Amino acid sequence: MTNQHGGKILADRLAMHGVGRVFSVPGESFLAALDGLYDHDIPNIVCRQEGGAAMMAEAHGKMTGTPGVLFVTRGPGATNASAGLHIAMHDATPLVCFVGQVPLKHRDRGVFQEVDYRAFFGPLVKWVAEVERTDRLAEYIDRAFAVAMAGRPGPVVLALPEDILSAMAEPPKQRPGARAMASVHGDDITPMVEALKLAERPLILCGGPHWSETDKKSAQALAEKTGAPIAVTFRRQDYIDNDHPNYAGDLGVGANPALQKRLSAADCILLLGAELNDITTADFTLIDPADPPPILQVNAAPEAASRTYPATFAVTGTPISMVYQLLEQVRQSPDRGAAQARAEYEAWQIPQPTPGKVQMEQVICWLRDNASPDTIITNGAGNYAAFLHRYYRFRKFGTQIAPTSGSMGYGLPAAVSAKLQNPGQPVICLAGDGCLQMTIQELSTARQHGADIIVIVANNGRYGTIRMHQEKNYPGRVSGTDLFNPDYAALAGAYGGTGHLVTENAQFAQAYTEALKGGLHIIELALDPRMLATTKSL
Repeated sequence: MTNQHGGKILADRLAMHGVGRVFSVPGESFLAALDGLYDHDIPNIVCRQEGGAAMMAEAHGKMTGTPGVLFVTRGPGATNASAGLHIAMHDATPLVCFVGQVPLKHRDRGVFQEVDYRAFFGPLVKWVAEVERTDRLAEYIDRAFAVAMAGRPGPVVLALPEDILSAMAEPPKQRPGARAMASVHGDDITPMVEALKLAERPLILCGGPHWSETDKKSAQALAEKTGAPIAVTFRRQDYIDNDHPNYAGDLGVGANPALQKRLSAADCILLLGAELNDITTADFTLIDPADPPPILQVNAAPEAASRTYPATFAVTGTPISMVYQLLEQVRQSPDRGAAQARAEYEAWQIPQPTPGKVQMEQVICWLRDNASPDTIITNGAGNYAAFLHRYYRFRKFGTQIAPTSGSMGYGLPAAVSAKLQNPGQPVICLAGDGCLQMTIQELSTARQHGADIIVIVANNGRYGTIRMHQEKNYPGRVSGTDLFNPDYAALAGAYGGTGHLVTENAQFAQAYTEALKGGLHIIELALDPRMLATTKSL
C-alpha cells in the first residue's frame, strides 16, 4: 500500500468515523490536515476565532450525540479554544479537538508558540495526548472518538506535532471498532420499583447527556403511569414536552420557588441522567445532604452516584437502557402531585411586568405562542436568558441549545452550527448585548457558510447579571458594568443582512415575521436599563 502523509491518514480516519463537518480556524501548524481534507467531502466551517469554532463544534456534539470535530493551531489558537472545551466538559458533550503543535524535533526548547498541552488541558478535558509517531495516528484518533463518547461524554484533545503530521506512513488496514452499548438487567431495577411504589410525593428529574426524542416519550409515559411530576435540570427544558400535563418546569437558575419547594418535600427522587448539583438544589440548600430522601439514580458515569447526595439505588447506564423496564414493572398509580405541580408551573408562566416599552416577558411569551415547535433557540449567559427559561415552552427535543456551564458568547456560534445542521428549521440566537459582543465576529462565519439565522439582541446597555448582584451586595455603587453598543441594524446591513430596531412591544411580531423569510436578521430589543431580572428592577 502506498504511504500517505499524516494529514491524509487523519482525514481518511475522520471519514471512517462518519464525520460530516469540521470547524476550524486555519493555522500553519496543521497544513497537512487541511491538505488531507481537500480530498474529502467533509465541509470545513472556517470561523473567525477559535473560541467561536469550539462552541460551534460543541453545539454540533450536543445536537447529534456524536463528537463535534475541531481544528485549531498551536499556542494562541489552542488557548482561545479552551472556552468551548470547558463548555463541553461541563455539559458532557462529545468533542474531539485536534491542536497543531511545534515539530517534535524541537519539543521542550520553548520554540515559537510551544505549549505543554498535557499540562494545559489535563484538568479541562477527559483525555489529552500528543501523537509522536505517524504510524500510530489512526490508533490515537480511534481512541479519541471512543473516549469522547464513553460513559459521561466529553472533550478530548489530540496534539499533532507538525513534523509528525507531515511525515509519511503506511495507512492502517483495520477499521474503527464498534462501541459497546450499556444494558441493564431487569433485576437491577427491582429496588427502584419498590421505592417508587412506596412514595407519596415522588419527583422524576431528567438531565445529563444521552437523551433523544425516544427518551422524551418514554420518560413522559413513566410520569403518566406513576402519577409523578416530571421536571428537568438547568437548560435541558427540551427533554420533556413543556405542554405535557405532568411537566412541572426546570430546576435551573431562577427556578420556580414552588418547584424548588416540591423538590425539598419529595420522598423519592428518580434521576434519569440528572444530577443533584449546586444549581439543581439552590446551592445544596433544598435537600439536606445528611438526611436526603431515597434517591434513585440512572447515570452513564458510575462516579455520579457518590457525590454530594449518595444514591440509595443506582444503575449505570443511559435512561433509554432502563426506562422501558421501569415502565413494565411499575404499577399504574393515581395522581401523586402532578396536577398541582402543573398548576404551579402555569402560574409561574403568567408574565410579571418589567419596566419599559419593550419587555422581555412579552417578547418571549409572543415567541412561545407563535414560533413553530421546531424552532431552535440558542443562548449564552445573562439575565435575558432567565426570561426564556421562565416563559418559553419547548415542545420538541433538540430545540434548546445552551451551555449549562453558563458561558457567555455561546448563543451566536451555536446558532450557526444549528442552522448548518438543520437548514430547514428556524434558528434563533437569543443574546444579551454583552453576550453577543463576545463572539459577534461569527456573524461573518454565518454569512460565509449560508447560515440564515435570526439574532435577537436584548440590549440594556450593561452586563445585567453582574449589575443585579452589584445592586444587591453594593447598592448604589455602580462599577464596571456599563456597555457601549454598536448600531445593530447597521451592523446587520454591513454583513449583508437586515436589521430591525424594536422600541415597543407591538413592533416585534412584524420584525420576526420578516426575519422568517430568510437571510441574516438582527432584531435589537431596546430594553429599559432598569430591568435587571424577571423579578427585579431598579
